[in-house]
Amino acid sequence: MSTNGTAETIISVRNLRKEFAGGTVVALDDVSLDVPAGQLLVIIGLSGSGKSTFLRHLNRLNVPTSGQVEVLGHDVNTAKGSELRELRRDVGFIFQQFNIAGRLTVLENVLSGALGRLRGPRYGVLTYPKRLRRDALEQLERVGLADRAFQRTDTLSGGQQQRVAIARTLMQKPKIVLADEPVASLDPEISGQVMDVLFRVTSEENMTVITSLHQVELALGWAQRMVGLRDGQLVLDRDAAGLSTDEVMTVYSRLDPTGEKREEYAQEKEAIGA
Repeated sequence: MSTNGTAETIISVRNLRKEFAGGTVVALDDVSLDVPAGQLLVIIGLSGSGKSTFLRHLNRLNVPTSGQVEVLGHDVNTAKGSELRELRRDVGFIFQQFNIAGRLTVLENVLSGALGRLRGPRYGVLTYPKRLRRDALEQLERVGLADRAFQRTDTLSGGQQQRVAIARTLMQKPKIVLADEPVASLDPEISGQVMDVLFRVTSEENMTVITSLHQVELALGWAQRMVGLRDGQLVLDRDAAGLSTDEVMTVYSRLDPTGEKREEYAQEKEAIGA
């Protein structure tokens, strides 16, 4: 299993299994891994391989059928009330479809990332403390959107909206960032720019990042560690350094590509841009 030197393990997953539809669908099948603090880990695999389901178990958006999940010292399976709120404050989540309020300004969307540290609801930018408004502007500067602070968010491009989502996550002050296919809806050039921003700012804060991606070359360009899922099972766990595209592509092949599934393998490889 890959490690990050002697860094403290902050995520530990043991024998994780998740079933849906009364057990007729197995989304995760006996998955175990540890993640040290500060690591940039990329999960790859076909749609339906279990990537999103795995991420959603790390902050209890999903509850496992069996197995153990420990994050930042919390038993995620049993966390509730104030313990679960604390866990979710420390674990930021960036979604494929941005999950931002389009009718609000960019600045107010970013400020909403601090709500977990405040009491009571907030209505409008001026209802947030001045120190948080200043911090939000600094986060927008980091993602290159300071000049769009007072613009309606739904007027931005997809890449800009995802950078707003990244800035909002930074406002949360998380220790771990989970990103579920954060560039799946973006074109290749914009995808690279967004991943550049994500990994740059999280590295500056020494955050642990786990992101799912389907673009192999993009994953190889940014990951420190690559984990592959196929049909809910862990089939790859390697340091990214020195890992070849062909080695990664075995994750997408249900049979050896020299065998009877060669044509299917080639089609999958073309579809994900490898």
